[in-house]
Amino acid sequence: MSDTVCEPSAGEMRMVIGASSLGTVFEWYDFFIWGTLTATGILGRTFFPSGNETLATLLSWATFAVGFGFRPLGAVLFGFLGDRMGRKYTFLVTIAVMGLATAGIGLIPGYAEIGITAPLLILALRVAQGLALGGEYGGAAIYVAEHSPPGRAGFHTSFIQASVVGGFILSLVVVLLFKLGFASVWDAWGWRLPFLFSLVLLAISLWMRLKLSESPVFKAMKEAGETSGNPFLESFTYPGNKKRLFVALFGIAAGLTVVWYTSMFSVLSFLSGPMRMDQTAAQLITGAGAVIGVGFFVLFGKLSDKVGRKPPIVFGYALTLILLFPCFYVIASAANPGLAKAALREPVIVAGPKCSYDPFTLNQRDECGRILDHLSKLGVLYKTAKAPSVVVTIGGQVVPKSEPAAVEAALKEAGYHFERIMPGPVDIAMILVAMTVLMALCGATFGPVAALLSEMFPSRIRYSSMSIPYHIGTGYFGGFLPFISQYIVARTGNPFAGLWYTLAVVAMALLVTMLGLRETVAPRDRAR
Repeated sequence: MSDTVCEPSAGEMRMVIGASSLGTVFEWYDFFIWGTLTATGILGRTFFPSGNETLATLLSWATFAVGFGFRPLGAVLFGFLGDRMGRKYTFLVTIAVMGLATAGIGLIPGYAEIGITAPLLILALRVAQGLALGGEYGGAAIYVAEHSPPGRAGFHTSFIQASVVGGFILSLVVVLLFKLGFASVWDAWGWRLPFLFSLVLLAISLWMRLKLSESPVFKAMKEAGETSGNPFLESFTYPGNKKRLFVALFGIAAGLTVVWYTSMFSVLSFLSGPMRMDQTAAQLITGAGAVIGVGFFVLFGKLSDKVGRKPPIVFGYALTLILLFPCFYVIASAANPGLAKAALREPVIVAGPKCSYDPFTLNQRDECGRILDHLSKLGVLYKTAKAPSVVVTIGGQVVPKSEPAAVEAALKEAGYHFERIMPGPVDIAMILVAMTVLMALCGATFGPVAALLSEMFPSRIRYSSMSIPYHIGTGYFGGFLPFISQYIVARTGNPFAGLWYTLAVVAMALLVTMLGLRETVAPRDRAR
């Protein structure tokens, strides 16, 4: 059937966009609050065994990734319901599940109180969050797209895309406000309040979304008796849909999500971790960069109504391959100039017969591993080499004793400073310039996508066909990015090494998009 329906008034369209976008902000807040607090280290210390800070951080990021891992299952479940029962009903259920699961995390005792039960309960609630998020995005994006008049879908759905950033920003703002208001008890229990705050957001979301009516496209389809009997199965049997699913997964979802997570969570972890910036300052700077970047999502979404969906995405991928490393080098040089200069002036080389580091063990197997473990915790860039015995050199000078404490003392003498720092105004401005470039790349690759994916698939199976590849791509390629990049950094000793994962996925996405994506915007619609 045709998607042509009676166009809503301007006031109705504002209500549709506002309610859908605000609910999406709250839903992503619920999901991102774990990542925001993981970057501070407090969740690793609370819910996982102590004794190895790097291991606790990796486990925290792995738990973050688990939620993403279950997003595809949520896409299948709620996509089926969305195509069978309606868009509005489905995203009411998803936001309720998400809000309750988030609040539940705030009530779970720590590892010190209940042992292994703590991380197991956390995993269960992250699974619930992943299932809910798997149904939320597709429902909100399609709901707005199916209300939107021709030639305006890119602009209207770009607010859903910007809402993802809004959820990240809200998570930072809420954490900072509670941290300021409950500073004396923050480490003890104050950090739980941002999770419990989700109940307030849930009440607001339900109140707003209950006011909405069903999508006009779905209502017309249902009245005509043209809804799919099994949208999941039909997504794989509908003519030409397998190719569209492949392109949506490997060309669109995988690429946009690694650009986004690198620009947000990798920057936050980079600043508060290896660059040893004051954690509050890192959160404020990252949040400011995200606020600046919101406009790019709307800009490129609107631009896609005129030039098509494909050009901004291809343009964004290509520039990411060129600019990603330079942007992070600028951030590093501005975030901690002393540490950056020391790493260039006094490079660290650790040599030994079997010099390797295992971030998944509490106790390294040999002397060399213990030194690498200590350097990794300090955020010091190092290289390894073969030698008959363990030898550490800093700027060509041999450290007399190859022990972690002696190496740290020698690093300080060589000009390495490990106290947390507060950058000056000029340095903060340089970081924000680099982040603005990264956010522009996010906007180009993410802004047009809700409209693109809605237009790629027929309306009778749209919810399922859009959600499945999107959440597999974002769930696995993007959701595991913080864990994979942190693991690469831990193994190599190079704080920039994790960026190679992003570049590899973006290169794949660029190739698939250029060769496989067909434009979805008709020329007559672009001219409107």
